[in-house]
Amino acid sequence: MKKVITLLIIGLFLSVASCSKEDDSIDNSVAVNPNANKQQTGSSSNDLLSDKKFKSMIIEVVYVAGFEPSSTAISNFVTFLTARTYKPNGINVIKRSIPSPGNSPYTDAEIVSIEDANRTKYNTSDQIAVWAFFADGKSSKDTDTGVILGTAYRNTSFVIFEQTIQGLSDSPFKPSRNVLETTVITHEFGHILGLTNLGTALQSSHEDAEHPKHCNVNTCLMYWSSETGSGIGNMVSGDAAPQLDAQCIADLRANGGK
Repeated sequence: MKKVITLLIIGLFLSVASCSKEDDSIDNSVAVNPNANKQQTGSSSNDLLSDKKFKSMIIEVVYVAGFEPSSTAISNFVTFLTARTYKPNGINVIKRSIPSPGNSPYTDAEIVSIEDANRTKYNTSDQIAVWAFFADGKSSKDTDTGVILGTAYRNTSFVIFEQTIQGLSDSPFKPSRNVLETTVITHEFGHILGLTNLGTALQSSHEDAEHPKHCNVNTCLMYWSSETGSGIGNMVSGDAAPQLDAQCIADLRANGGK
């Protein structure tokens, strides 16, 4: 049976953008409530899309040493956010490495524990915070016929199984790592933005009935490629990651986005 690459499992980021590394400080003068960043996937979609409450966004990218995402993929991610969200005070990315937790393959509970132990950025009065973890191992949900590349599991949290991505890219007959990373990162964040029908209301009927919370347009970033479909290799066969289709963009705009 042909092996299927699964983009994600869903768990129950115009402005000036900047990027820095090794910033793990917490400003203790600013009151934070970690519980606000521990809610259901898609529940903060309007806060992320609009500037009604949060005027800026900070993305905390944490990776296991040796599994740093490419600068191109992170730049593409910021471009994706800039195109879809209103954050007049900017989108800031901070990156740092941590030692391997040594738990691969990672269960959902272990991914949550890693975030809780290492996350330093939480929402403040006018800045929304996002956590992105790049793991040095695979998901415990991988099977002989399919692997998980990423998971959106909280309202501002997602994990990318970077070791799996590295094994499936940058070699003959495999996609570019930059393109594959960009595809998975933006797909996961699409779910955090409430797509499809996951906190951002549908403006038209385009949710895949067989694969809920995914778009039924097979060229859309939010499409679910089943084991009988063409597979992720065909979706990322070119030099650019898939884009959101017009229906998904209409949903985001109706929920406060661009």
